[in-house]
Amino acid sequence: MKTIWLTSLGSSQDAVNKFMHQMKTYGLEAKGHFWKDDLKKLAWMAPRDDLIDSKIPLWAILGSEEELLNPDIRYGLSLLAITVQAKRSPGFPIIILQTQGDPVSADQLAIPLKGADIFSASDPGIGAKLVAKAHKTPKQIFLEYTIDIYGNDQIGQWFEVRPDSSTWPGAMFGVDSGEITFHAVGPCGKLPSKSVLNYPMEGLKLNLGDKEYTAWAARNELNTETSYFVKVDGFPESILFGPYSTEEAADVYVIKLK
Repeated sequence: MKTIWLTSLGSSQDAVNKFMHQMKTYGLEAKGHFWKDDLKKLAWMAPRDDLIDSKIPLWAILGSEEELLNPDIRYGLSLLAITVQAKRSPGFPIIILQTQGDPVSADQLAIPLKGADIFSASDPGIGAKLVAKAHKTPKQIFLEYTIDIYGNDQIGQWFEVRPDSSTWPGAMFGVDSGEITFHAVGPCGKLPSKSVLNYPMEGLKLNLGDKEYTAWAARNELNTETSYFVKVDGFPESILFGPYSTEEAADVYVIKLK
């Protein structure tokens, strides 16, 4: 029997029990947790280890329109999705099961969740759809970059970025709100214990459309084994990152988190 992971944004035990019972009739076991909305303590990180377990074929999120569009919840879900996709694959299946409100569309979701399938929780065919998804090989999605998140309430939240298959002559990372407080370069996959930065820069102002980002940068060469790490205080609506460039117009990646 395959086991899926359920995140319930609401606190209704009845709704969760009903879902879990329904899944069992289709040969799926559901494990999960109730969402805790506490960004300062990085509470969104709690189910990360369960979700990156290779035995979990998909992640289901149960919530109402109000919960799905709540900026703080969206931010936490976005960061959790980023780190899960970094460890599993960018195409790791995410299913949103909406319980109440007007139907939410993919356009209303933050970028890390835009690839999610959205169904009504009351859809009579939801069991069969989840069974099919759980047994289907995830679609391959190729990105030009890798991004991951680390942290806890003691060390704060850290973003890791690097090229996926090329090299960068350095890196820059910016936020539209919140504040970058530290940066480092080191081996990918873990926060570095020490770091030497080449030509570190702070407080760079970058404009994209009508939004201004404050960025830090370093000119250490990055590759598939070496990453740029940035500590961010606060909860930016969007982030910007990419290879370091001295040109006025630079190629960057933008991820909306709320």
